[in-house]
Amino acid sequence: MEQKDSADTPPPLGVGMVGYAFMGAAHSQGWRTVGRVFDLPLRPVLAAIGGRDAVAVRAAADRHGWAAAETDWRDLVARDDVQLVDVCTPGDSHAEIAIAALEAGKHVLCEKPLANTVAEAEAMAAAAERAAAHGQAAMVGFNYRRVPALTHARGLIAEGRLGALRHVRITYLQDWLVDPAFPLTWRLEREHAGSGALGDLGAHAVDLAQYLAGEPVVGVSALTETFVRRRPLLTGASAGLSTSSLAGSSAGASTGLSGTPASTPGAYGTVTVDDAALFTGRLASGALASFEATRMAAGRKNALRLEINGEKGSLAFDLERLNELFFHDHTEPAASAGFRRILVTEPGHPYLEAWWPPGHALGYEHTFAHQARDLVLAIASGTSPAPSFADGLQVQRVLAAVEESARNNAVYTPVAAPASATDHASVTAHASGTVSDADRAAVDRPTPAASPASPIAPA
Repeated sequence: MEQKDSADTPPPLGVGMVGYAFMGAAHSQGWRTVGRVFDLPLRPVLAAIGGRDAVAVRAAADRHGWAAAETDWRDLVARDDVQLVDVCTPGDSHAEIAIAALEAGKHVLCEKPLANTVAEAEAMAAAAERAAAHGQAAMVGFNYRRVPALTHARGLIAEGRLGALRHVRITYLQDWLVDPAFPLTWRLEREHAGSGALGDLGAHAVDLAQYLAGEPVVGVSALTETFVRRRPLLTGASAGLSTSSLAGSSAGASTGLSGTPASTPGAYGTVTVDDAALFTGRLASGALASFEATRMAAGRKNALRLEINGEKGSLAFDLERLNELFFHDHTEPAASAGFRRILVTEPGHPYLEAWWPPGHALGYEHTFAHQARDLVLAIASGTSPAPSFADGLQVQRVLAAVEESARNNAVYTPVAAPASATDHASVTAHASGTVSDADRAAVDRPTPAASPASPIAPA
């Protein structure tokens, strides 16, 4: 039964979502849950969900709790009961939908990566900046910032617990493309996905590096590779993360991310994105970073791991143990120093005040409720949410530099500089949307000179 408005009920915030596959299901979970867990100044209402297939989108609406279904995203954006548009489509439509929604006076949440190209991301960031003058919010869905352990890690780094940073290393490994019989889904076509493991997984890694360090990546040296260049054509719709036809795979994924190769022998298409990306980088302060993103690591399902080393200590994290953060305080006596496990489930830890007693673990789906919470709070307070579209643009510039470097045999490639001071400061934003004095000092340090003739060797 629909909740009735009363004097004690927060005003509604009508949400319309475009897309209903994997990310659509995850975002739906977040929107459906957030108002039942956190005390919010606005009440998210699942007004409408959009998709091209009328039967499928209606089924998604019923499954996930959306009041209405639309088959044209323009009709969804135009609805009077939609104040916020959540874009969960493939990357080739992000720019068109998000810009139209902003120009229609809506708030926007857009899944990562922000766009397929730097030009599209620049147009989106410019639209967001114009909309901000009218009180509209625009945020990118880098949900791993909302893992409580990683938000806590950001706080420790901002407090100076690691001192000056020396190394940032992040790997993100999956295995769903190992079998060469996996079909050619949209995620393997550049015109739809923009890039492969680089944009799908590497975008998360780059955003986390910049978010945790509080400063941008300013240059990279990269290698990319497509190991399987031709794959069977797809029969039926798929979001492209699993297939029920392959021996040893997870049959019939509950998220609907499955596909069946075409039955016609010899019906193959060309893979036009990378299977793996490997790159080193330099942060604005001079700290060194290394990144690896692949969907060809047999046995690794969603293995996002990172370690950050500073002059005073280190932090380590593994997404497969997402309630834990490992911290080494190098200022302690050597006889008792070492990595210690922090169980990030205390009420004083980020987001945990609304959940369960200490020791009761959270999971992947909770990050989407936290994402929705932060966006609703930003809208209600009139502040800029983070990560902003400017943050998404910065990530896109790094991805573009990676591809350029890989095309040039790993030559060191500077990341294009932000177009404005606002963009420059934005990459240091906390999850709350604020930037500390320490962050500003870090990002304003002079960038060490790097000669293209002496590239950083790829990891």
